[in-house]
Amino acid sequence: MIRLSVILFTLMASPALAASGPFFSLYNTNFVVTIAFVCFVSVVLYLGVPKMLAKMLDARADGIRAELEEARSLREEAKALLASYEKKQTEVQAQADRILEAARVEAAAAAEQAKADIVTSVARRLVAAEEQIASAEAAAVKEVRDQAIVVAVGAARDIIASQMTAADGNSLIDDAITQVGAKLH
Repeated sequence: MIRLSVILFTLMASPALAASGPFFSLYNTNFVVTIAFVCFVSVVLYLGVPKMLAKMLDARADGIRAELEEARSLREEAKALLASYEKKQTEVQAQADRILEAARVEAAAAAEQAKADIVTSVARRLVAAEEQIASAEAAAVKEVRDQAIVVAVGAARDIIASQMTAADGNSLIDDAITQVGAKLH
């Protein structure tokens, strides 16, 4: 059918009718070109070039279809991967928020503990300072007493030395020896 329609179209062509002389002569270039064209088309059809072209086009279409299917599956895979990464990102963000909140609470607790430690330390230092003041005061009182005793003993010695006689001194020594002996036994 195709061969017949090709031959009819070539015979009906207007340039073929425009040549001078008889059409079916080998001297007519239009006829020779028409015969060569018909032979070329016949050889192409005999060799099955249209079927080969159709097979090649079908193979190419199948390849493109396979590539499209692969691209579609890759797209779905990429969507799934993106969704999993977005889920992981939200989980990581939530975990980071929890860690940040825990750090804030811990920092507030540490600040409160530091305040309590400072108050305790200041109270301890105040107590230590008061103890040092009391100790210094007691040392000062003792030093004043010791100095007063030294001064009183010195004044008493001077007064006793100026008013006491040798006989009074000997009697005092004997009384002291007697008291020491009584207290030791």
